Amino acid sequence: MTRFSTAILRRKLLEALTCGGCSVSSKKRAKVAAFKPPVVKSDRLRELITEELSESGSDEGDTVDTEMKSEQDIEEFEKVVSALHQIDGDSRREAAVEIRRMAKEDADARETLAMLGAIPPLVGMLDAELHIDSQIAALYAILNLAIGNDLNKAAIVKAGAVHKMLGLIRPELSEAIVANFLSLSALDANKQIIGSSGAVPFLINSLRQNKNSRQDALRALFNLSIVSANAQHLIEAGIIDSLLASTGDMNVTDHALATLSNLVASSSEARHHLSRTHESFPILIDVLGWLDSPSCQEKSAYILMVMAHKSYADRAVMAEAGISGALLELTLMGTPLAQKRASRILEMLRSKKGKEISDSSFAASAPMAMEGKYKITIGGGTGDMSNEQKAVKQLVQQSLHCNMRRIARRANVPEEIMPPPEHLNKAKSLPF
Repeated sequence: MTRFSTAILRRKLLEALTCGGCSVSSKKRAKVAAFKPPVVKSDRLRELITEELSESGSDEGDTVDTEMKSEQDIEEFEKVVSALHQIDGDSRREAAVEIRRMAKEDADARETLAMLGAIPPLVGMLDAELHIDSQIAALYAILNLAIGNDLNKAAIVKAGAVHKMLGLIRPELSEAIVANFLSLSALDANKQIIGSSGAVPFLINSLRQNKNSRQDALRALFNLSIVSANAQHLIEAGIIDSLLASTGDMNVTDHALATLSNLVASSSEARHHLSRTHESFPILIDVLGWLDSPSCQEKSAYILMVMAHKSYADRAVMAEAGISGALLELTLMGTPLAQKRASRILEMLRSKKGKEISDSSFAASAPMAMEGKYKITIGGGTGDMSNEQKAVKQLVQQSLHCNMRRIARRANVPEEIMPPPEHLNKAKSLPF
């Protein structure tokens, strides 16, 4: 048998022997959920873990040293896992603190501690009747065990950590709980479990009220929004209003818009709620002008593009809110992706139905009237133009000049050096 196949066989045996492993059978999972696993004392398990940790050594002398070190590490790991099962609360708390230290920067330690059964007793320490210091120690130990280890993330959720954390919500523990939800929600298999658990209202409340954990809460909500099945839970908890309220804070706006993008792309209810939310379109249109935040411009353009594509009524509201000028500016100054999305929105605004709303808000929605086989150019003769074409040309020139003045103000360019409107007529054509 090859070395590779031997390693696979050894790992399978480890998983079968280890009560806290992440790939155990369903019967083992039921025992793990009881939070009373026996402490592993098997000499064979010790031997297998030692071989697993030292397998990468190629030189004979290095292999011997590695095995000696691995043996010492395993003895230390076994000792601390054993302490988690003590009746004395102080001993358990100290063990959790030590596991937090061991797992902080050592991927092998995370895997070995999980193999030895550290996860179930740590989750068991999240019981509400225990002292808060023990709960904090357990929360951070669990957090460190989950770092970069998907198997541990799955095992922590299957051990019942999500519901236990929700039972511990209070100001002293909220930051640690939010951090754990962020870590656990990064695994696709956990997203729907967390989304349906009741964690969403807690995360949204943390986004609104807890300055120290609002970024972690928003990133966790973003993870949950990736799964369309969570959209209903997120919308019912009021996430649309919270995301729009977060827009403007440069520390969180990018993730807020990314989360909103996921929702409007996957949920008609999210689009309906966004349409009915006061000032939603003006807020998103304002973001289109954030030249110093191209990522936010791209995401806002995506949201508006989806909304415009799905609803003629929303296109009318966008036009009334003055989206045309912002889109023209974006086609001139945005990233290639933002330009593409802005152009797509302009095309939708120029559609047949879009032309019908130009009578009530013509100045704000001039591009919607640009329909037909001709291409409007700025500059050139006007003798062959109809009255409608001349009016559109004049409005486009005014809009372009207004946008150039806005750009100049943002760049602190003195207004007196701005070219007069007639000089803009030399431009060849609109970048549609």
